[in-house]
Amino acid sequence: MAAKDDDRSTPPPPPAPLAVPVADSHTHLDMQSGTPAEALAKAAAVGVTTVVQVGCDVPGSRWAAELAAAHEQVHAAVALHPNEAPRLVLGDPDTWSGQKRGPGGSAALEEALAEIDRLAALPQVRAVGETGLDYFRTGPEGVEIQQESFRRHIEIAKRHGKALVIHDREAHQDVIDVLLAEGAPERTVFHCYSGDAAMAKTCAEHGWYLSFAGPVTFKANQPLRDALAVTPLDRILVETDAPFLTPHPYRGRPNAPYLIPVTVRSMAATLDLGVDELCTAIAANTARAFGY
Repeated sequence: MAAKDDDRSTPPPPPAPLAVPVADSHTHLDMQSGTPAEALAKAAAVGVTTVVQVGCDVPGSRWAAELAAAHEQVHAAVALHPNEAPRLVLGDPDTWSGQKRGPGGSAALEEALAEIDRLAALPQVRAVGETGLDYFRTGPEGVEIQQESFRRHIEIAKRHGKALVIHDREAHQDVIDVLLAEGAPERTVFHCYSGDAAMAKTCAEHGWYLSFAGPVTFKANQPLRDALAVTPLDRILVETDAPFLTPHPYRGRPNAPYLIPVTVRSMAATLDLGVDELCTAIAANTARAFGY
């Protein structure tokens, strides 16, 4: 029997195509169903012609670099996710990463960072990330490890002249403090921006980019739309973070780059801008942020 359209496992229908092509500034094609080629074709059919494939650990970062080398419309970002760093050092008893590992100590973190450094030098790798801080999933024992990993990623990004992609979950002030203490790279992107309007203004003052995802479309997230409204137009990006964070009205169903138009149209309504005008800005911003 055919699946109902509202079935949680059923991909949402394709939205109407955008007239002005845009980029998905943050996606995880390796976590999505189907092949990357299928996902890229489905996205291109609705005007999403460029994607940034983001690695969260060493295997995922290698995969991102390989995919970007094979597809000119794909750019790679490589890093150890903030939750990955303490699991390398302390072990992964809850198998959050899907890799059941014992404690590797500081040597395991150093080895992984050396590989991220090597990958960051590749021309198809446009960014170092997603890195940053996540106090939601990792307990107090992992905070110092996360912060050290974050600092090391900042150094790698600056040394290779690459953008820095920030993962910030329940750690807003600490993320900003580390960026200011270390000196943020010239091109710094807050992936799936989750701060308030005051923080958005602070980010804008420093020239950082804010990338908005599906949550900006959720009814309860007016503070996030307020943040979007005060973000300068030349600092706004859009992303899916697929397969996560599917935009309204498809929340809870599989996300993929082809759903970017749903989020873009919602953002345009919030900003009281024409969709084409917003798309033109997003396309230019993404190319500038990632240097392609």
